[in-house]
Amino acid sequence: MEHDPFLRQFEPSDLKIASEFLTTWLSFLSRDLCKDCVNALSERISSLDPEHCSNIDGDGKAGLGLEGTSNNVDDDHEGKSTRDLKIIGDCDNHSLGSWKESGIAFGSLSEVLGSATPSRPAAAETASPRMSWADMSQEEDEFEEEEEEERESSRTGFDESPVKKTPEKPKLSRDQRESLRLRNVKRKKDFICLERVKGKIVNVVEGLELHTGVFSAVEQKRIVDQVYQLQEKGRKGELKARTYTAPQKWMRGKGRVTIQFGCCYNYAIDRAGNPPGILQREEVDPLPSLFKVIIRRLINWHVLPPTCVPDSCIVNIYDEGDCIPPHIDNHDFLRPFCTVSFLSECDILFGSNLKSEGPGEFSGSYSIPLPVGSVLVLNGNGADVAKHCVPSVPTKRISITFRKMDESKRPVWFTPEPDLQGIEPLPLELNRSDSAARSSGSNNIRGHGRRGGAGNNYATRGYYNPVRSNPQYDSGEWSSSQRRGKPRPSRT
Repeated sequence: MEHDPFLRQFEPSDLKIASEFLTTWLSFLSRDLCKDCVNALSERISSLDPEHCSNIDGDGKAGLGLEGTSNNVDDDHEGKSTRDLKIIGDCDNHSLGSWKESGIAFGSLSEVLGSATPSRPAAAETASPRMSWADMSQEEDEFEEEEEEERESSRTGFDESPVKKTPEKPKLSRDQRESLRLRNVKRKKDFICLERVKGKIVNVVEGLELHTGVFSAVEQKRIVDQVYQLQEKGRKGELKARTYTAPQKWMRGKGRVTIQFGCCYNYAIDRAGNPPGILQREEVDPLPSLFKVIIRRLINWHVLPPTCVPDSCIVNIYDEGDCIPPHIDNHDFLRPFCTVSFLSECDILFGSNLKSEGPGEFSGSYSIPLPVGSVLVLNGNGADVAKHCVPSVPTKRISITFRKMDESKRPVWFTPEPDLQGIEPLPLELNRSDSAARSSGSNNIRGHGRRGGAGNNYATRGYYNPVRSNPQYDSGEWSSSQRRGKPRPSRT
C-alpha cells in the first residue's frame, strides 16, 4: 500500500490516525457484511498502519479483532473496551497547534459515544452536545497540556502488560512540530499560460500559487464538520438572513448553497437595483472562531501575506453537478485572496476567454486540479486578467474563499476582529528538500516545453494522474467534458 498514489498524499501520522479511527469503528462499518468482505475491509485498514494493527491486541491476536464483527449490531458502544476508548481519545495527537485556541476537541468521548451517525447535516439533529462559539476560548498552551495528559494516560493503559518497551523518541514541542509541518508544505508558483491580450502575449495565470500540505486530514475533517453544522443552523433559521443562501435549482449547474461571513456580496444586480459588490447595509454573521484559526494558519504559514489578512469569507457547498460560471472577483476585495478545497478534487479553469459549452460546462485554455485540502492563491494576472470558473463538479465538494475587503467598501456595521490583528508569518527556513522540489518543478517546465500547460504536472508532488501527465492534455483549449475523459479531437 505504500506505493498507492492516493496514500502518498498523506503523512504517516495521518495514516496512523485513519487506521486507529477505522479500527475502532470496524464493528459498525462491517455490520451485515459477509465474512470475506469483513476480512478484506480489515486487511485494507491494517495496511494503513501495519505496525499499530499487528500489535494492538495484547494477547497476540493479529489485526483488528474480526470475531463477531459482521453481524454485530448492539455492541457498537457498549462493547468498547477501555483500550478502544483511549484510542478514540488519542486520535488527535497530530492536530494543528492553533486549533487549540478554538477549544474544539475533535473525536471527544462525548461526541463519539453520543451518536454513531456520520458527521453530515443530519448529525446536527442527534442528542450529542455541541460546543458553542462562546466555549472556544481556551489558550493554546492549556489545550496542549490536556492533549499531552491524554496521550500519557493512553500510554499507561497500553504499557500495563509486561511487554518490552521500545525507547521513547524525543518529544517535540508544539512550535517544533508546527515548524516541521511548515517546511513540508509544497508551494507551486510557476504556472504559465500564454495568451494574446490587447495585442500582447501575456502569461494570464501569473500570480497563481497552489499550496498543499497546509491542513492535515484531521484538520480537514474538523472544518468540514463545522461547515455542515453551519449549514444546518442556516436551514433552521439560526443565522442572519443574508448569511445563508440555498437557491432553488431549476436546471443543471444552477444554484449552490452559500454561507457568507463578514460581509454580504452581491454577484449581480439584485431586485432592489444594487450593483454587484459588497452590500454595505446588509448584515451577516461575523467570522466563526474556527475560521479565524484558519486565517491565522494562512498568514503564519506564508500562504497569504500579513498585509492582506482576510476579514470575510464565503463558503460554497457543492452538490453533484453544481458549478461556478466564469468571472473575475470584484475589486471590492483586495488581492491576493485564496480558496481552500475540501471533500473532493475538482478542476478550476482559467483564461481570458472562457466559453460556455452547455449547462455547467465550460472550455478554456488552462486547467488546474485542486487537490483535497489545497489552497489556491489568486493574485496578479491570475486574479485580474484571466477569468476563472469551476465546471460542474462530479461529486460533493466544499470550498471556502477568504478575502480582505477594501476599507472603503466595508459594511457600515463592520468591526475589525481583534484577534486577527498583528499576525506575522513564522520563520521559514528553505531546506534542501524545498530547493530540490522547486528545481524539479522548473525542470519539468523546461523539459516538456508545453504551451500554457507547464503548471499541471503533479507527478513529483504525489498527485500523479496519467491523463493530466499527457503533454497533449494542457495545450490548446479543452472543454470541461473532455477533461473528464472524452477523447480530444485531433488537429489538422
